[in-house]
Amino acid sequence: MNDSNKQSPFFSIIICTLNRAALLCRALDSLLNQTESDWEAIIIDDGSTDNTKEIITNYLEQNQNIKYFYHDNHGSGYSKNEGLKLSSGKYVTFLDSDDEYMPEHLALRKKILLENPSLELIFGGAKIIGNPYVPDIENQCKQIHLDNCIIGGTLFIKRESAMRIGGIADMRFGEDYEFYQKALKNNFRIMKTEEQTYVYHRDGEDSLCDSIIQI
Repeated sequence: MNDSNKQSPFFSIIICTLNRAALLCRALDSLLNQTESDWEAIIIDDGSTDNTKEIITNYLEQNQNIKYFYHDNHGSGYSKNEGLKLSSGKYVTFLDSDDEYMPEHLALRKKILLENPSLELIFGGAKIIGNPYVPDIENQCKQIHLDNCIIGGTLFIKRESAMRIGGIADMRFGEDYEFYQKALKNNFRIMKTEEQTYVYHRDGEDSLCDSIIQI
């Protein structure tokens, strides 16, 4: 069958990683354990110098819907946008390489999207492992609970809508916040879900807050 005749997947999962070989298997295993199978995964290696490629070799050999791309270090925004450009799914979502999905994560989001086809962006539904507080963007001396934030990994974006507004900004951090603000300005149809099926790990030594959007 020609590539042009292949049906696009419902979801494209973009997994950006940098020197997370020790954690990446947990993320990938959680993806392979999904009850929903209509997806492709695009791993964007943002210049890892550890054994990331070696670790995922078996995943690539055994799963044709997982693809791997390497480039020199450019930051998370550049990497996510590269993943977006390489994606072919109707909806794009993310899986941080130190996080994981619960088995029904994609299936529950697909149900929402099929029932609400006009939605261009959904978010929410994270289970927090570790410290649930992050610095307030407007006052770094103040802590704010993650219940009052949007976690970037929980975003599900209609791909054609994301491309229409210029994709994800080439930023070292804060790209999820910038994209969400751009979506609001462009009057995206947005919905929040309370189904806690994205497992957000804040218990690791290199856990970052770059994917946090305060609301």
